[in-house]
Amino acid sequence: MKSRHWLMALWVLIVFALHQDFWNWERTTPLLFGLLPPGLTYHLGYSLLAALTMALLVRFCWPAHLEDEQPPKS
Repeated sequence: MKSRHWLMALWVLIVFALHQDFWNWERTTPLLFGLLPPGLTYHLGYSLLAALTMALLVRFCWPAHLEDEQPPKS
């Protein structure tokens, strides 16, 4: 396995660990824009991080053989 695959696997584990935001369970202030509580604000940022992670996985770890366009055999 290539070293970038190992790095991406480590990154996915880090992102998974960040999903467990136990430090925001009891917090109710400060509100972002006077509306969003800390837990929801955290998950807004986490969702962006998860989307970035998926983009990196597709960019660097997607199997190249899946992109080969060959006509179907008849």
